[in-house]
Amino acid sequence: MSLLEVKNITQKYGDEVIIEDINMEIDEGETVSLLGMSGGGKTTLFNVISGLLRPESGQIILSGEDITGKAGHIGYMLQKDMLLDHKRIVDNVALPLSVMGINKKEAGERASTFFEEFGLAGCEMKYPKELSGGMRQRAALLRTYLCGRDVILLDEPFSALDAITKSEMHNWFLDITEKYNMTAVFVTHDIDEAIMLSEKVYILSGKPGHITNVFEIKTPKPRHRDFALTQEFLEYKREIYSSLKL
Repeated sequence: MSLLEVKNITQKYGDEVIIEDINMEIDEGETVSLLGMSGGGKTTLFNVISGLLRPESGQIILSGEDITGKAGHIGYMLQKDMLLDHKRIVDNVALPLSVMGINKKEAGERASTFFEEFGLAGCEMKYPKELSGGMRQRAALLRTYLCGRDVILLDEPFSALDAITKSEMHNWFLDITEKYNMTAVFVTHDIDEAIMLSEKVYILSGKPGHITNVFEIKTPKPRHRDFALTQEFLEYKREIYSSLKL
């Protein structure tokens, strides 16, 4: 049984069907990308998976439990980092622990133990405005990880970064997800990003949006920058690009 199953999900707004009969399977420790054109329903699907929306039909199954329409079971990192400008980074990151009822001092101490691993050592007492875009995204991902959820949803977390910073973040993300055995579902418009980070790439297209293809990226992890220069990578890219052109 997969860790997360998306079964026959259909959602509409008013009379308009946005996504239709969506099926996905995500295994423990996998990163799965959801790739498609803007307006195809990716964010709507994320809102359903996270429990923020109850679908018109279908089920979300996590570890065998039906969590359809139930928020709080899956971590959700939005495209914007949503860091609070008036709080120091350690307090921003520790917010999920505070919400769980852990006192501020202990929450900060627990969060601080991860700062070095997440590339944030020395940033504990800084404010968000003092951090680069990449560092802010690291902090946002650590905050999402500390929610303690089995699966995290990432909605284009690196889209606002320049190409060099994005490449560095990809390498870091591959390392951190392997180290902590994270299970992640990733929305992106970037084919290269999807191939580099994922075990599976789902193509969402059409009106209403539906899954038209699933590609397995069989190259074992860890993967590094040179993977993007290989014939294997280019073949994946050619196949995915062709599927999006249909």
